[in-house]
Amino acid sequence: MYEFDKIDIKIVNLLLEDGRMSASEISRRMADVSERSIRYRIDRMIKDKVIQVCAVISPEALGLTVKADVWLEVESDLILEVARKIAAFENVTYVACGIGQNDISIQIVAKDTAEIYYFVTEVIRKVPGVRKTTTSIVPIIIKDVYQWRVPEWIAKEITDGKTVI
Repeated sequence: MYEFDKIDIKIVNLLLEDGRMSASEISRRMADVSERSIRYRIDRMIKDKVIQVCAVISPEALGLTVKADVWLEVESDLILEVARKIAAFENVTYVACGIGQNDISIQIVAKDTAEIYYFVTEVIRKVPGVRKTTTSIVPIIIKDVYQWRVPEWIAKEITDGKTVI
């Protein structure tokens, strides 16, 4: 497991503000860490797959203004197969397998609710193994995964030298 320290957390949080921020700018903002050290740490975190730096496009910019969460109940021996099949669709932005009432959770984007309806009823429900779907239109997203920050309690535990589980 990657061993974070408080410097790594500061670097990650600055990159979350702006993924294009240069090592020199990060070094300037942190004041007590060299540009070379920042660059090394970023490269190491990327190599160790702790972080990835990428562009995140807004589906709305492409006219995909409607989002929906869809929960799938699937034949138990087909869950991963169905999840992989669903993940291949271009308008599916998120796929996860769960434990509980629903086997798979997905998010889809579309131009309008008619397109959501068609995709769920004519595409998703016809994938072999899908037993049931539940759909919810998502009018507002307050926080998305790329906006997540390292929680303060984890940063504090790292600073205090405690083990983070």
